[in-house]
Amino acid sequence: MPLFRKILGILILSLALTTLVCQGGDQLPVVVVVNPSVTDEQPSRNELRAIFAMRRATWENGDPLQVFVLPDDHPLHRFFCKHILRIYPHQLRRIWDRNIFSGTGQAPIEVEDMHEMKERISATAGAIGYISEDMLDESLRQVEVP
Repeated sequence: MPLFRKILGILILSLALTTLVCQGGDQLPVVVVVNPSVTDEQPSRNELRAIFAMRRATWENGDPLQVFVLPDDHPLHRFFCKHILRIYPHQLRRIWDRNIFSGTGQAPIEVEDMHEMKERISATAGAIGYISEDMLDESLRQVEVP
């Protein structure tokens, strides 16, 4: 019985910590970033939702858009979806899957972690994605989210 209580205690503590990290706005500050080649673009929240749902293929000036995302189970991806796009991650995944299976579109490029996200966006003209605020530097341009 004592082993069961220890395991239960660890599970409850893990769940509480995960909830704090994933729900607290201060714990996971996320910023939307673009390649510096993207100039004068300040998409609205609805436009960001359309971009990340892959319903928009070009920037306003006609340059091609390239979208990068983290894996569905990454805490920053869940935070980005819920707090920036205001959509659940599974809803976004459903949109991508529908695009792929219907042959009408594609999914964004999935990267393994924030370091790869930063490298790929800074190296790809027209790229957009998101990273932790503490990783922001001059190799990327931050997009202000209204």
